[in-house]
Amino acid sequence: MMKRLNNFLISLSRSRKRAVLLGVDLVMVLLAYLFTFAVQHDRLVVADLFGKNGLVLLILMALTAAISSFLKIPDIRLNAYDASGMGRIAILSTLVAVCSAALHQIGTDGLAIGSYIVFGIVYFLFSAASRVVLLELVMSMYRRKGPRCRVLIYGAGTTGSQLARALAAHKTIEAVAFVDDNTALQGLSIAGLPVRRTTEIAEIVAEKRVDRVLLAMPSLSHPKLTQIARRLERNGLEVQALPSFAQLIGEERTLLEKLVPIQPAHFLGRKAFDRSMDFACSHVAGKSVLVSGGGGSIGLELCRQIISCKPSKLVVFEISEYALFEAERALRPFAQEVGAEIVPVLGSVTEARLVRRVLQDHAIRVLFHAAAYKHVPMVENNPLVGLANNVLGTWTLAREAREAGVERFILISSDKAVRPTNVMGASKRLAELVVQDLAARSPGTVFAMVRFGNVLGSSGSVIPLFQEQIDHGGPVTVTHREVTRFFMTIEEAVSLVLMAGSFASGGEVFVLDMGKSRRIWDMARQVIEDAGYTVRDDANPDGDIEIEEIGLRPGEKLHEELLIGEGHVTTPHEKIFSAREARLSEIEVASAIRALREALATGNDKAALAVAERWVEGYRPSQPLVASVKS
Repeated sequence: MMKRLNNFLISLSRSRKRAVLLGVDLVMVLLAYLFTFAVQHDRLVVADLFGKNGLVLLILMALTAAISSFLKIPDIRLNAYDASGMGRIAILSTLVAVCSAALHQIGTDGLAIGSYIVFGIVYFLFSAASRVVLLELVMSMYRRKGPRCRVLIYGAGTTGSQLARALAAHKTIEAVAFVDDNTALQGLSIAGLPVRRTTEIAEIVAEKRVDRVLLAMPSLSHPKLTQIARRLERNGLEVQALPSFAQLIGEERTLLEKLVPIQPAHFLGRKAFDRSMDFACSHVAGKSVLVSGGGGSIGLELCRQIISCKPSKLVVFEISEYALFEAERALRPFAQEVGAEIVPVLGSVTEARLVRRVLQDHAIRVLFHAAAYKHVPMVENNPLVGLANNVLGTWTLAREAREAGVERFILISSDKAVRPTNVMGASKRLAELVVQDLAARSPGTVFAMVRFGNVLGSSGSVIPLFQEQIDHGGPVTVTHREVTRFFMTIEEAVSLVLMAGSFASGGEVFVLDMGKSRRIWDMARQVIEDAGYTVRDDANPDGDIEIEEIGLRPGEKLHEELLIGEGHVTTPHEKIFSAREARLSEIEVASAIRALREALATGNDKAALAVAERWVEGYRPSQPLVASVKS
């Protein structure tokens, strides 16, 4: 029966709820009138009240209904009463007292002025109290209707206390306690809830049957909030964070839009060069050009800059369907502007028939080979696939380019090819040796390669990784405190590659001037500070983000190099040098390719690593990898 009554009262329409509240206001007139007579006179003359004063009371109740409706007091929701709502009740009480005085003066014997004042005050108190009682009754009904979400509020400051008061009138959410790190607040009661220590969360969750934790500390930095949330989630708790007031009022997006994005060159510690496209375009303008790996970060930037040189056709060769789709979508509008044709080709550079058909069908004159597996740990764990793609793919593509009469073949290489300590670097050095061999015996095709270090903004580079770690609250991980790397922006590197391609006459190893190498630890600190946070270390234990040293990975060097030999000569551009380096003979290269193909055919990782160890200067397979191969 009670459940049916609860459901009926909760399901009342808004107009009926308004009528109930209006009726309460009228009942309060009667009760306040009775109370005033009771305290102001020696005895309550009921006959007088419902005799000569009865008409006055009825008119007063009618006036009260009219004034209450005019002030829209019944329209105010019970859980939304604030100072404004109480102010309206105060106005209503004052006007009702004034009407009472006027009616008594006109229709009956007047009362003392104090009676009307007492009547107005009592009516105000009764009306305000009725709202509180009604709200408690309604909340009690909702509690009986179904289960409520029990929440623990993390943070008992101003925001937390305001949240607790707001939830006090919520139909389906019930706050059960606060937790806070501030010892001055612990043990207090705020908004009717106890404030307890953060170390007691597990105990509170079990004791209070907590369903969710609400983080009510919007002023705390994002990394610290993330760290708290991750710690709570590891304990099996659902966590939600209260947004900042800027987000609540819609200012957050506006503020973020006003921020100027940090350019990658900001992390170089040097001024980026002023590029000129005069040299870069001379060998590609008006020609059919192919870029292998055109969906990767370097390959895509190569395509963009080649299009600005107005080739007749650009073939984007890519093994990843998604990367190829995105590349074509990004490049097509620019190609249409300059009147160049875009041809997307899906496939691997190791597929000789596909490569041969593409080179012939599109009459490719210039080829930039950027397709490679380049992530050191991934290739280290998959050596056979890495060597096959990077070495055999280069051999296939370069040999078919020579047969198809391609004018220029430019290999994109890496500083990790110099005395490599990892499989990826060894594979790139073998690819260089393949190109050097073909350059020596291909008078119709100019073969050359361009070697440079890390590219800021490319996939897998440290800056995006650091920024992602910061977004997750840290820590920012660095393999070694003293590790250094050469860096260049992707735009600068690609521009220099195009220029070096125009300088090539055959067999050159072009090396880009990368400036001074930078300590990765310093770059991590700079990324954290540029994001608006502080580094947490021994000197600043209250900082936002910690930099964590995780140790060098298998095959990783502390410091990279750009030159194998000592000698190098200048070129028409100050940032491009031509290195003089030893090469393998035709027989030696053929032997390496044959051994590598046999290793691929038999799926023998150890045999593939033996090829790299034999022919690449300085390379020795890392012990953990060799052990895993043997097992």
